[in-house]
Amino acid sequence: MNIVGICACTAGIAHTYMAREKILQAAKARGDGCFIETQGTIGPENVLTPEQIKQADVVILAVDVKVSGEERFAGKPLVRVGTATVIKDAKAVLDKVQAALDKR
Repeated sequence: MNIVGICACTAGIAHTYMAREKILQAAKARGDGCFIETQGTIGPENVLTPEQIKQADVVILAVDVKVSGEERFAGKPLVRVGTATVIKDAKAVLDKVQAALDKR
């Protein structure tokens, strides 16, 4: 599964980056491709390219606030989840996403 997404928390500091790291680790363990942008207090980092988005099977928004640039994902399956959920168990989130994609 090829995953792209955005992580952003209310403070734009700790949970933003913790969520990104947890998703990246879980994706790597599953053998998935994964690119995650962050939108924190210092602005967007690791900004997704149009090619990364085009090749994605799914978009995961691990966010607690409104993020900019969602229109980039038009036509892609999109999953919205809080940062705390992916910090707690990113693998379970990715497993559920994969199961939902498999049913399509």
